[in-house]
Amino acid sequence: MTELAIVLPLALFLILAMGFAIVLRRASRIVARTREVENFRSSVRELAARIDQSLDGAAGRIDAVRRQQSAAVTIGPTIEAATDAITRYAEEARALHGPPAAEAIRDDLVAELERADRALAMVDHGATILAQTIRRGRELEAQTSIKRGYLNLVHAREAIHAQAARAEALDATLAPAPPEPPVPLSEPRSDHTM
Repeated sequence: MTELAIVLPLALFLILAMGFAIVLRRASRIVARTREVENFRSSVRELAARIDQSLDGAAGRIDAVRRQQSAAVTIGPTIEAATDAITRYAEEARALHGPPAAEAIRDDLVAELERADRALAMVDHGATILAQTIRRGRELEAQTSIKRGYLNLVHAREAIHAQAARAEALDATLAPAPPEPPVPLSEPRSDHTM
């Protein structure tokens, strides 16, 4: 009887200790996941703010050239600096780590930065043509390149804002949401007559 009085509380203590260890381990996983998501959110937030600041200045100068308020030869250093910044931001975005649900956000952010880089190259192409003294009838091509590059840059900025918003909405406790199915342009007809 005395052995049972000693073994029973000891067994109960071991069971409680194991239960406590399991709960503590799961809680630490939740805390680690939450910390990982919050680090990803803050990194994307900070990166998006810096990207926006860089692209805002470049877009303003490009818009002045597009509206012919500024000479095309003045835009070269701006495009060069913005392209360099975009390249660095893309490398920084590729290095972002987060939960599995964050991978799509990171990849989309990198894709939008690459889009911004292509837009800047298009603007550079148009500005180079406009800066030439002999254009040989290519002024329309130059203006079109600058306009398309400007619009692509604006759309890339908007998409980067959308990716930052997706990162803010990322939930630490849920698995990644399935992608939304594409919306059909028109409803398929159910009565097929041949």
